[in-house]
Parts: sequence; C-alpha cells; structure tokens
Amino acid sequence: MKAKELRQKYIEFFKSKGHAVIKSAPLVPDNDPTVLFTTAGMHPLVPFLLGEAHPQGKRLVNYQKCIRTGDIDEVGDAVHLTFFEMLGNWSLGDYFKKEAISYSFEFLTSPEWLNIPLKMLAFTVFAGDQDSPFDDEAYHMWLHLGVPEKRIAKCPKKNNWWGPAGQTGPCGPDTEMFYWTGGAPVPEDFDPDDNRWVEIWNDVFMQYNKTAEGNYEPLKQPNVDTGMGLERVTAVLQGKSSCYDTELFQVLFTELDSIRGLSAPASRSNSERITIEHIRAAVFIMADGIAPGNVDQAYVLRRLIRRAIREARKLGVMEHFTQKLAKIVIDNYSDVYPELSEKSQFIFDEFAREEEQFAKTLEKGTREFEKLIEKVPEHIQNKVISGKNAFFLYETYGFPLELTEEMASEKGFRVDKESFEKAFHAHQELSRKGAEQKFKGGLADHSDDTARLHTATHLLHQALRMTIGTHVEQKGSNITADRLRFDFSHPDKMTPEQIAEVEKIVNDAIKSDFTVTCNEMSVEDAKQSGAIGLFGDRYGEVVKVFSIGNFSKEICGGPHAQNTGSLGGFKIQKEESSSRGVRRIKAVLTQQGK
Repeated sequence: MKAKELRQKYIEFFKSKGHAVIKSAPLVPDNDPTVLFTTAGMHPLVPFLLGEAHPQGKRLVNYQKCIRTGDIDEVGDAVHLTFFEMLGNWSLGDYFKKEAISYSFEFLTSPEWLNIPLKMLAFTVFAGDQDSPFDDEAYHMWLHLGVPEKRIAKCPKKNNWWGPAGQTGPCGPDTEMFYWTGGAPVPEDFDPDDNRWVEIWNDVFMQYNKTAEGNYEPLKQPNVDTGMGLERVTAVLQGKSSCYDTELFQVLFTELDSIRGLSAPASRSNSERITIEHIRAAVFIMADGIAPGNVDQAYVLRRLIRRAIREARKLGVMEHFTQKLAKIVIDNYSDVYPELSEKSQFIFDEFAREEEQFAKTLEKGTREFEKLIEKVPEHIQNKVISGKNAFFLYETYGFPLELTEEMASEKGFRVDKESFEKAFHAHQELSRKGAEQKFKGGLADHSDDTARLHTATHLLHQALRMTIGTHVEQKGSNITADRLRFDFSHPDKMTPEQIAEVEKIVNDAIKSDFTVTCNEMSVEDAKQSGAIGLFGDRYGEVVKVFSIGNFSKEICGGPHAQNTGSLGGFKIQKEESSSRGVRRIKAVLTQQGK
C-alpha cells in the first residue's frame, strides 16, 4: 500500500465513524511558546483536550505535518526523521476506550481497510502502579475482539502512559499496537522488548489530571488521542525494513543519483539519507513562510539545509542541487499540502541564497582551519587540533567533526575527539537549559495574564497595519504570561517614530475599553466580514472570529480578555529582524489592568 492510499483510507475510515476532517496545522505553532515546531497531531488541539469547545465538534481526524528536532543528529540511520506525517483521530469528551479500541482493530484488520492478519499483530496495555490501576478495560476489550492473551503485554508507565505535557495536567494510560517484521515463523508469544515487533499505532486515554501535589484525579472530560506515523506504517505495510525504502524517499534518491551522474547503488549511505531527508524537511518548513536565519525556527532550518549541503559534498556534489530535490518534494506533496506549490518560488529562492551564502562560509572556515595548522611548528610529531578549536569550526562555520578530521588527516594532524565531545555536550546542555527558560507557558496556559497579552497582540497587529501599511501580515507569535513576541512581514527596520506611534495606537485602544466578542462562522463568512486570517489557508471549515470593538477583527483560537480596559499599559521592548523580510517585536504590559 502506498503512503497516499494509507493517508486517504485513514481519513475515509474515521469519516465513516462520524469524525470531522480538520486541516493539518502549520509546522510553526501559533501562540505556543513551549516548542519551536508542531511535534505531534495533538499539539494544536491542547486547548480542546482541556475542555474548550472545538468548532467542528467532538470527533476529529486529520493528517498532521510534524517536525522533531531532538533527533537531528541521529538522522542518517534507518529510522530517524526530522519531518514526518502523523495520522490521528480524537474524541473530545465523546467516546472512550471501548469505541477507540474497536475502531483501531477494525481499521487494522478489516478486509475493507488495511486487512492485516491478526497473527501479525500484538498489543500493550498499562500494567498499573501505585498512582493508578491496571487498565483492565483496555485489556479485556482486546480479548473481546479475539486477540490471544499471549499477544497482550502489560507494561509500566514508561511504556504505556502519556503526559502530562508539563508538571501538571491531563494524562492517562495508552494502548499500543505492534506489527511483526521478523518474517516467518511469527512467534505465538509477544515480547515487547523484541525490536522485530514495530509499534504502528498508539491510543492515548486521557482520563486523569495530575495535580501539583502529584495526585491523579479523574478528568471531567476524558479524551482519546491517537497517533499513527505515516512513513513508518507505509514501510511496514510494504514489507520494507526502513521508511527510506518506500516511494516517499526513493524518488528523491533517484534525483540525487541523477545529480551525481550515478546509477542507483545496492544500498544507501548515511550521507545520502541525510541529504534527502533534510531537504524534504526544509521544504515543508519554508512552505510555512520561514526563511533561514540565526534564531529559533529559522536557525533550525539553516542547520538542516547546511547539513544537507555538507553531506552532499561528501558524495561529490559540488554544484548547487537543493532546488532540484526541492522540486521533487513539491511535485509529490502539493496535492495534499497546496501551500508547497503556493510558496514554491519563495522556497527555490531561499535555497539558492542559502547555498550561495554557505559556500562563502565554507571558504572562510577553510581559511580559519589553515590558520590553525600554520600555528603548529613543523618539528612537532604528534600534531593535534584541540577539541576547543574543532568545536569552534563546527559552531561558527558549520564544519562537522568528520570534515575537520578529514582535512586534519591530509595535513598530518589528528583531532582531539574526546575534548570536542565534551565541548559539544556542554553546548547542548546550555542550549537545553536556555530552551527550558525560553519556552514556557504554552497552549494550555489560559491564565488572565496570558489572555491579556494575547488580546494585546491583536491590537499590536492592527496598529502596525495602520502605521506602516496593510502589507503587514502576522508570521508567528509566541505568548507567555510575562510577555508577547510578534513576527510580521516588513522589509525594513522600524523607525523610533513608527515604534512610538504603534505604542500610542495600542494604548489608546486600551483606554477606549473596547469589548472583546467571539463568533463562530465559516472561513468564507469570516473573510467576507473583514476578518484577517493571520496565516492564510490554515483553518478548518468553522473558525472563531474575535472582534475588539470596531478596532480589529481576526480569526484566532487563543484565550482573550473580555475588554481592552483590563490590559494595562503597553510597552514595546525591542524591534529586530527575525529572518529575511520578517521583523520581530517583543512587548509587555507594564501594569495590571482593572
């Protein structure tokens, strides 16, 4: 079964079970400071899992674009990806374990759908502990459906428990589904530690709320949240050992072979896999309007592109090649994700700029490397490039350790790998701690402070359009209980006079004490009413439109204050560049409103 057919069948199945199809949310989350990218299908739905009514109902299904950056350095093996698609269905306080498990079983085994023989499947359930009991209901539901007892494993929290996302919040047991990939004979007993059993689906049952005291209390609204990785399941259904062996990647390998002037090799190298995977991920990130840069999502994008270029150079590709691979990605996915073709010229232009710029950076780095070599006297026998210097080349010029080692070997040097690793891990730890401080709050935060700042963001957006032009469009926002950050399209640095004018307009709107109202309507009706769609065509069929008096009207889904008079004073702290053609404002409310 091809990936396109799997995606279509999944949607059709859950539509037949009364689920509304929702669009894939953007890769860049709206108003969630906890992460740089959307990491799972449930991520954009957190407010609705916490009880907010979803405009399209209580049963939802979609395919979701996802980026996970924690595994970037592992990409190149047979399993890791930075970009992937997640198939998911949700029950928001509607059906629960019995129906969810029944739906999963039917989709997997029914001849009308995936038609997987039961003998190829196995399942896990939560074993229970001192905090919460054994998931007897899930266990007996699988037995009821005909699953042999030997094929159901009872596993602890580390295997079969989801959440909470933070220290407190919704959480609960899950049940996971596995497929045997080890060939004949299929063992009768299920050993979840045998990696030939590959997880293909996960049903999460959010039935508890973890309190600050560490207690698990029943949720008022139990939810179901499921996830099936498209790439992984496609590989399993095709009998492939890796998702890189499926049609999703083979067409990219073929283009890479053509660029290199080679015929297809018997097996693929790490460098080949990194090159095509990172280019695919970069295309999807840029389709959300992100350009390569030095902070946040823009930095991750730059790292992906430059790593792809470095690995391609190892394969002998010295010409510019990224646009050719990008075209393959755009052609293959535009029917599912039309934003790829809509942003194709932007994507091609950014790839060209980044390749040109990185070529210059590599030249500078090579000159810096030569300077390090020249400092070592000729008579020294054991010539070493310190880990500190090797890490400097990595961090400043994008030189991977392997490239530095190759260049060093040609000059009769070796690299102190041990001290490089220490410097590298120290940098990772520093970045992790910085991220923990930077990304706090999130979609689940509906506090009064966050609601006020969210409302202030609407006022800021309108004030910018009034001051510097209606070309201003929101490119991203990041709101915590302490401050707001707002990215918008504008080619030039704002003048002090423009910043002062924007502040004045926002503060005047606050003093006017406008009432904030919300109405649900179709996207078309929202546009006809004059509402601004902050991110273009990224909404479901029914949307929330927030009006702030007669001052602004926007499609949005975040928390809001009831009136602007409660906001307090508005102060812009910083105006700076975010990426090419995008400016960033950081602002606070200087006093609590009435």
